[in-house]
Amino acid sequence: MIWPILVEAWRAMGANRLRTFLTMLGMIIGVGAVVIMLAIGEGAQVVMRQTIATMGSNLIMVLSSFSTTAGVRSGTGSVPTLTIGDAAALGELPTVAAVAPMQPGSSQIVYGAVNWNTMVYGVTDTFLDVRDWDLEQGEPITEGDVRTANRTALLGQTVANRLFGDEDPIGKTIRVREAPFLVAGVLAPKGQSFDGRDQDDTVLIPLSTAQRKVFGSQFPNSVRMFMVQGVSEQLMAETEQDITALLRERHRIQEGMEPDFTVRNLSAAAEVQAQTTRVMSMLLGAVAAISLVVGGIGIMNIMLVSVTERTREIGIRMAIGARRRDILAQFLMEAVIVSVLGCVIGVALGVGLSFVVRNSFGMHTVVTTSSMVLSFAVAAVVGVFFGWYPARKAAGLKPIEALRYQ
Repeated sequence: MIWPILVEAWRAMGANRLRTFLTMLGMIIGVGAVVIMLAIGEGAQVVMRQTIATMGSNLIMVLSSFSTTAGVRSGTGSVPTLTIGDAAALGELPTVAAVAPMQPGSSQIVYGAVNWNTMVYGVTDTFLDVRDWDLEQGEPITEGDVRTANRTALLGQTVANRLFGDEDPIGKTIRVREAPFLVAGVLAPKGQSFDGRDQDDTVLIPLSTAQRKVFGSQFPNSVRMFMVQGVSEQLMAETEQDITALLRERHRIQEGMEPDFTVRNLSAAAEVQAQTTRVMSMLLGAVAAISLVVGGIGIMNIMLVSVTERTREIGIRMAIGARRRDILAQFLMEAVIVSVLGCVIGVALGVGLSFVVRNSFGMHTVVTTSSMVLSFAVAAVVGVFFGWYPARKAAGLKPIEALRYQ
């Protein structure tokens, strides 16, 4: 029964091909817009997830305090209120997996006749584990390097490329603030952080070396910041509370007093960024879906015109034995065919446009199977929904009146 109705619907559509194509055009544009918008949104989410992954997992940053001189406040981290003892105490918390104390600073790095200004971080042997940072080649900074204040350095990809180009940097000597350092390893590429900073534009040296021989420190056991890794993503809020409570207790900060440190949950900040990206993706898809509704209205209008034009045909079919459900099925089938064909062409258009956007504009786009299936399903539903009224109107015609229609 379905096959004859399908054939008849196809013939009816073929009788006026231009009108059929114009009817499908709304669905083609709507589905294509949905696919390309979802591809752009999914691509943005993939980029954001990759960027967040480069930071490391379950990270909390603890910064030392600021100073006020003659009413002028320095930036966070300018006063060394954190100590190595604080780091050791934080490492004993049950919600903390590892702690990496750091002493940051900037310096001109020199190799032969080439130089480059970059960030230099004094770190311990736990830093790479906390940041989930691998070595591309060479050896990491060890506990022995920190204990003996060795002059060894790990170079980020950007620094290695700027100083050495195609030359192998392992075993070469660079100068950091006129002090010679042996390049022990090169870090694997990390890319940009979610705030746009180049994480590979970095040099790592032992913490004790940075304190004693590079940046200098009036307080040998003090550091500017800690990177703290929580034991699990679900306990990050509790980890943040435990860190704050322990440091307030160790620094003897009374209730109501401003702390001499700052705790920042990087995982929470990254999740906010990711959530924003997801919301934007949903909004893009919703805006594009409006064109599907417009396409559905176009289908309904054209189908109503078709019913009017074919009133006598409907009357003849009923007169020779066609039932109301047969007429309903035929016109409904025409609406579904228009919407489904428009959807197929629209999906192909959307996929093609996603490749054009990726190659021409450098945007990361991801066409997922779910987006195509969703577009196809929505188009079919729109076709049935907006084709139902014209089909029901055709099925509701009285045979005698339909035959008399001029």
